[in-house]
Amino acid sequence: MDNFEQAFEQIYSTYYRHVYSFLYKLCHDTRVAEDLTQETFYQAYRSFGRYNGECEMFTWLASIAKNTFFKYLRKNKRESILIDLYVTEPEAPLTDEPGYRLSKQVEIAELRAAIAAMPKKYSEVLILRIYGELSYEEIAAKLGISPNSAKVIFHRAKKIIKEILINE
Repeated sequence: MDNFEQAFEQIYSTYYRHVYSFLYKLCHDTRVAEDLTQETFYQAYRSFGRYNGECEMFTWLASIAKNTFFKYLRKNKRESILIDLYVTEPEAPLTDEPGYRLSKQVEIAELRAAIAAMPKKYSEVLILRIYGELSYEEIAAKLGISPNSAKVIFHRAKKIIKEILINE
């Protein structure tokens, strides 16, 4: 095994769980997340020579994972499951009350529709911040904007979603 393969094997073992978690939060399906994680690392392996070290390794991998996820959605013509904003709110206790689960499913569908209606730059920042758990500095490096712009876009995106949901 040459040095390149050893280095990539180390990257794989270090970041596998992070990439898998990132993708699982996007798709909520263990099999799909596993397949997309493998595809992400395959694409990273193929394009490793283009990684220039300007951003953190996980930021680069998350970018590949995000693109892999969007490609999967386009290919399978599935509803875009971009984000579940409940991640930013404390979870409500589970209950067996009739209609509770249906009510939550409706709320999640409304959130997804609101995010699908947003401009791409807002949904990208939301995904990287909440699911990728990236700092504003990492988001800025990835998207070619300032950290302050990343913070502003994130807060505006949350405001846009609230407005869309209130108007519905």
